[in-house]
Amino acid sequence: MDNSYASHGFGGMGFGASGGRGFGGRPGMNPTAGLWEAMEHLRSAFDQRPSTPRMARGDVRAAVLALLAEQPMHGYQIIQEIEERSGGSWKPSAGSVYPTLQLLADEGLIEAAEQGGRKTYSLTEAGRAVADEAGTPPWESSGARAGSASFGALPKAGVDLAGAAAQVARTGTPEQVQQAIEVLDEARRKLYAILAD
Repeated sequence: MDNSYASHGFGGMGFGASGGRGFGGRPGMNPTAGLWEAMEHLRSAFDQRPSTPRMARGDVRAAVLALLAEQPMHGYQIIQEIEERSGGSWKPSAGSVYPTLQLLADEGLIEAAEQGGRKTYSLTEAGRAVADEAGTPPWESSGARAGSASFGALPKAGVDLAGAAAQVARTGTPEQVQQAIEVLDEARRKLYAILAD
């Protein structure tokens, strides 16, 4: 590994280093190492999250019917829509979506038509009746929402924040570094306040 940063630090100083102490570091510690230690701690905190619960049997079928009740779609579009609507917590494989589409077609609930070189699926009258009775789509279940909020967008936001902090540490002036520290301290206090509500 290239240790060229070790001799220069970020912008000559560690994040928040005015007295030889880097962000998250200890006195006498290489300031750059302090920043990387803090970022590694952030990453490991998200790595320890429990795995996203598997969706229940039949959820692919319910999701496909719910989406096709809105508009005709092709298989790949269905996969993308489920992933987007679940906030990234659930992305069914093509190996589960396409057999489900075939089964729904065999049951007379959907029909396929070629559109732009792709097979596009839409509900039949019988399929619309089944979709209308289905209730809440699977991605709106409390488990999917919790998985999305906790394990989809939140880790990305944390890593993005760490990346921005590292950029300030690398290129910012001492005054900008101090401003960044104040912003991060305020963000930390606000996050704990959310839990206290």
